[in-house]
Amino acid sequence: MNRLSVHDLKPEDLLRLTFVGGFDQQAALERELEPFLQALERYADGWMPDVAEGKRRRKYARAAIWKGLEEGRDDVFTSLGFYRTEWPALDMTLWLWLPPRPPKLDIVVNVQPLSFFTEEERCHQVVEMVRAWASRYPVSHAKAHSADDTELAGSPRFGRDEKTSRKDGFDKVYEVFWLNVFGPELVEAVGRERMLSTPAHRVEELPNGSVLLVTWPTVADFASKEARLAQARAHAHLRPDLDFDTILRTLHERSALLAPVEPRFHPDLAPLLSRVVDRAASHQRQRRIAELNAWQPPEPEEWRPANSALPPDVENVERAREHYRTLAEHLVALLHSEVPSVFAATPESLTDTDFYFWREDFPKSRSRESIDEHAVPAIGAYLGEVLVRHLGGRWIPRQKLEEAQVLVGDRVWLPFLRAQRYMLSRQALLDYSLTQLYRAAGRHLG
Repeated sequence: MNRLSVHDLKPEDLLRLTFVGGFDQQAALERELEPFLQALERYADGWMPDVAEGKRRRKYARAAIWKGLEEGRDDVFTSLGFYRTEWPALDMTLWLWLPPRPPKLDIVVNVQPLSFFTEEERCHQVVEMVRAWASRYPVSHAKAHSADDTELAGSPRFGRDEKTSRKDGFDKVYEVFWLNVFGPELVEAVGRERMLSTPAHRVEELPNGSVLLVTWPTVADFASKEARLAQARAHAHLRPDLDFDTILRTLHERSALLAPVEPRFHPDLAPLLSRVVDRAASHQRQRRIAELNAWQPPEPEEWRPANSALPPDVENVERAREHYRTLAEHLVALLHSEVPSVFAATPESLTDTDFYFWREDFPKSRSRESIDEHAVPAIGAYLGEVLVRHLGGRWIPRQKLEEAQVLVGDRVWLPFLRAQRYMLSRQALLDYSLTQLYRAAGRHLG
């Protein structure tokens, strides 16, 4: 049974819901979790899980849930994942902390994409589900919001070190999200009257003393001016020690960081940079696009005019060319499982190779000795072979690899020298990409 995970998809903003509460450890687990499951099944409009996964993956059903929780049990906790096999993608986890630890019910829900929650009724269903959970289980804090904006807000640490944030949790109103449940302790700390008078789309006192607060009817448009204004008003009301204008300005700054940016990458590298951007965390994606729009790779310098090419200084030219082909095959052997296109030795395979080395941060993750002795010769030879095969190039061998040349049109190119510079750092993989040198050579066929 294949499941669709948010981690398998292109990075995109999603709805992130977190719920931290308690449960009765003395009660039968099946009975204690039944209200949680009933609310999920009633209100998960269009994103209901159909897979329950612990040590094994099973079709969603009560028996599968109890079995999975039993299999996942250890001395500290038990957990279970919930997923979907169809769009929208769901990545949901339930953790239960077991005796002798204090009882803790921890729920994290990620539904991708956030745009799935554009309609007010679907958002209302999410609110009702959280309300049902918070009414049944003692809750310290719960929230639902854009995952990207949650990251920019610094949640859950909010500038604290990890030890402090774990110890104190959500002990004061660090941020107001689209949907919030404030537990009784926090309500009393803020002041129940103040909490219940918060200007917001919905404010409701729950039977256990918690307060449910929703700033705006829909979550997908959290970054709109109107939604940000409502968010700022609620936050400033709950934290009168903070300046409203500062809160609002900060929210607008976050909206600007998430606003779509049109890619305008260097044309030689657009296919490569598009893939680089796709690896960025969703909340950093637009900023990364803007950075790469402004970045310009240096023009390749690994060439000479054809009339100043160094002559061959090897005893057997054909044997030297065969050696370069053998070195290129070493790169194929190294990359063939991760970069299948490397077999073809095409311009496209150069881009695939560039991306692989960048993704793996190859210059940092391998020893310098191994890179210089094995990777650089293989990469340089492979680049040279692509120039030979697809641009009609011709090797001019030299005893020193860094001096070996490929004649293409009115220039000779130095692929091994390029490979040396390429393997210096992760940024160098972009600055001195194989793709760009190939394209530059193609423009100078003469």
